[in-house]
Amino acid sequence: MATLFISDLHLDDSRPQITRLFEDFLAGDEARSADAVYILGDLVEAWVGDDDDAELPTRIANATRALRESGVPVYFIVGNRDFLLGENFAQRAGFSLLDDGTVHDLYGRPTLLMHGDVLCTDDVAYQAVRKQLRSPAWKAQVLAMPLEARRALAAKARAESRAHTGSAMEAIMDVNADAVAGTMRKAGVTRLIHGHTHRPATHRFDLDGHPAERIVLGDWYEQGSVLRVTPEGAELRGLALA
Repeated sequence: MATLFISDLHLDDSRPQITRLFEDFLAGDEARSADAVYILGDLVEAWVGDDDDAELPTRIANATRALRESGVPVYFIVGNRDFLLGENFAQRAGFSLLDDGTVHDLYGRPTLLMHGDVLCTDDVAYQAVRKQLRSPAWKAQVLAMPLEARRALAAKARAESRAHTGSAMEAIMDVNADAVAGTMRKAGVTRLIHGHTHRPATHRFDLDGHPAERIVLGDWYEQGSVLRVTPEGAELRGLALA
């Protein structure tokens, strides 16, 4: 019995070895024998719409659908790089979309699942941009643009994101402890799993007199990263490139 979690793969044509690692992972024995696989956002470097006819979305859909057809449920929470991903692609890829901040029971323990960016409240500039980009009006406007125009917009957004990341202090790009506590308290849980910060670790702390933990998933830039949750506990580990 095991449930697997991954996030922040940032799949992109410039890093084909990571795409192959993702495909091999989903086709491997560990994933095929799992109770479920969760992808907690930023699966790709940039998502320009469910109508993208490039090779990468097709490879992703083929890999996730094959896992689902093997009998393993696949769940997806969008991140800040793929928030335009919608139900059309989810159906094509065979996975279920979950709201950011969903609580699922994992072997008797309610667990809050998030991408994680909303917890980085100290990064005020990012949160302001996030609010604008997630508005239904903005998304509808962008998705109405021609595909090539959306690709150009995505390239511009990636460049601006790199510039912001390079100039912002490390501390403000991490989660805010009060935001974490408040979010977990509101959800009524003592365990949170999220990605986004690329700082894989298990943080244990006290929440209103109860032991609590926050598990942060790793990114897939230099290697893979997977969290394995079982009835006995949770283990973070890396996946080496072949």
